[in-house]
Amino acid sequence: MVNSLFRALSHPIRREIVERLAAGPATVGEVSGDFAVSKPAISKHLKVLEESGVLSRVIDGRTHVLSLETEALAEATEWMVRQRAIWTRLFDVVEDHLREEQG
Repeated sequence: MVNSLFRALSHPIRREIVERLAAGPATVGEVSGDFAVSKPAISKHLKVLEESGVLSRVIDGRTHVLSLETEALAEATEWMVRQRAIWTRLFDVVEDHLREEQG
């Protein structure tokens, strides 16, 4: 799941859509109105975000309302926190080794 999430967030337009939805649910038009890309391109970006679980869509007639799914983002956050802890420990070991070499 984390891999598909990072893939989904790898494109700047998709990251911008996520940032816009952080303010709350919005229609497709509200989220994507000022991007300089075609409607089919926006649809593809939204599909990637939906498939990765980052956003959900509720259809009411012709209105499509998008919402951010924070659970998917929480999983990525947990992964990054674990990675940061690992790398911090590794850098601490290297730092200790270099101090011993200098001392």
